[in-house]
Parts: sequence; C-alpha cells; structure tokens
Amino acid sequence: MATLALNQVKKSYGIGPGALQVIHGVDAQIADGEFVVIVGPSGCGKSTLLRMVAGLESITSGTIQIGERVVNNVQPAERDIAMVFQNYALYPHMSVFDNMAYGLKIAKVPTDEIKTRVDKAAKILELGPYLARKPRELSGGQRQRVAMGRAIVRQPQVFLFDEPLSNLDAKLRAHTRLEIQKLHHDLGITSLFVTHDQVEAMTLAQRMIVMNGGVMEQFGTPEEVYARPASTFVATFIGSPPMNLIKGAPGTKPGVTVGIRPEHLDITPDGWALTVDALEMLGAERLVYGRWRHGEGDELVVIRCDESLPAPQLGSTIHVTPRPDRLHYFDTASGKRI
Repeated sequence: MATLALNQVKKSYGIGPGALQVIHGVDAQIADGEFVVIVGPSGCGKSTLLRMVAGLESITSGTIQIGERVVNNVQPAERDIAMVFQNYALYPHMSVFDNMAYGLKIAKVPTDEIKTRVDKAAKILELGPYLARKPRELSGGQRQRVAMGRAIVRQPQVFLFDEPLSNLDAKLRAHTRLEIQKLHHDLGITSLFVTHDQVEAMTLAQRMIVMNGGVMEQFGTPEEVYARPASTFVATFIGSPPMNLIKGAPGTKPGVTVGIRPEHLDITPDGWALTVDALEMLGAERLVYGRWRHGEGDELVVIRCDESLPAPQLGSTIHVTPRPDRLHYFDTASGKRI
C-alpha cells in the first residue's frame, strides 16, 4: 500500500496559444489505505485524471507520486497499480481462474503462489464455485467480480476503478457497492474510484473529489461536501433533489445567492408563499414543488417532507420557512461559498 499525491497536475491537448487545457491544476493528497472517489458529470475530466495516475495519459505539468516515487515518466506496468474498467476486459476463451491468473503468469510468478493468490481472491469475492467457468457463463455482477479479482491478485499499491458499475442494473449496482466497501475494509488498499453517480460517490467514499470542467471544486468527506458545499455547482450536483438556490431572498445583499436543502424547509402557517406546482410521493417522504414569486422574479423551490403530513393540493398556496442555521450563502458572480 502507498500514499498517492497529485501536485498541481495539469493536462492540455495541443501546444501553444491554441492548446486546450482539460485539467486545471489538481492538488490532492490521498492517505495510505484511503478510498477516494472522483465524481462529476460527463466531460469534467475525472477519467482523464484517473488515466494520468495509471500512466495511460501523459501529464502536461505537475507531479504524480505513488509512495515515495514520482511516476510521471514511469510506464503503467511499472507503477504497481491495478485497474478495473467498466467493460470488464475479460478474455472470453479463458476460465475465471485463468483470467485472474493471467497477469501473474506474465510476471512469471511461481505456479503455487498464483494458485494461492487466486484462491484467496476467489474466496473474498465468493467466486470459488465459478473458477472453471468461462465469462459467458457468468452474470454481469460475477464478471465484474472477476475483474476485481484479477486486480486483487496483483497485490498492488493502488487500485484504480474507472466507472466499474456502469454496466450493472440498479439492484446489482447497490449490491456490488456493498461488496466493494467490504473489499476495501478487508484489504485496505489505497483506492481511486471514478463515477458520475453521486449515490456511488456518497456511499463509497471516505473522501471525494468533485470535478467540474477540469477543476477540482471540492475535496472532502461526503458529510463535508453535503453539509458545506464549496460552490453552487457542488450544491446542485451533490444531493437529490439538489439544493434550492434562490436569488433575491429577503434580507440578502445584491450578488448573494441563498442555498437551502429541500429537507431544511418547513411548511409553516406563514413565511414564503409558494404555489404548489407538483407533488412526488417517494414512500416514506414526499417532495413538494412550489413556485415562489418575489420582487426579483420567481423561483422553483423543492420541499422534502414526511409522508405522514397532509398532501397539499395542486395550485394551492402553502407557506415555508427555512431553518436559519441551515442557510448557505454564495457569491452570485463566482458561484463560490461566502
């Protein structure tokens, strides 16, 4: 195992004034054994950042350090990392055992050691009964576990996961998330996990990097990112439904945007008057979508409330009051937290 340090890492395509910069100086110090998730929308640079750590993309400037070694010019095979891809990348003609053992055979690891490592990984991943099968005889979730097993047997310093759950259905994704959590708990290997899914990020990460347009908007624990978003982008990307952002709220200065999570708005006898536009029943809770009209225009405001409360009628007027200690303030021009 090892620490992983990204120091002012930048990536550009092309040279000179016309170069396109896609990663804008990322700094992140990842502790030995830590599980960090890189999350963001499509095109934000998260996979490019992971591929630079893997050595599959060159870096334009800055340094990447694994343990005590700067690996900028080190070949991928020599970085002591193992990568799990979203498409599994299994050899269809090989058995599960041979797929997991292939990298060790290439590295000329003794046969007895290969069997010991593969058997141990298969036990951890509950793949023991399937070692003689071909990938086509496995479910999607089992194939993903084989891909993870192939990484485990390498005994690397760092695991890299590139959206490994994207091809699984919702139920299987949830189950596999639990398996990955258990796997990290058992092995304790430093891990970097890329996803566009905020639920995966919030449930898996010990800390998370939120990317936007090649910029690291925030690096912190899921609790920190949710409770104190560093920008309006983070506030609306993390959380479902996203944080309400309101311009021109009573008592605020021009240029300030107020943020409030839907669960921190209470339906009260008086307060902000909203016209109910829509309702969503989500089992134990209900989402109320209301239109708030004020001097600056109108805002769509979402309230999350307990399903036991009476449901308001569409088109009716309700009043809501934000909890004062749960308000967030952002500079409207820059989007940064104040």
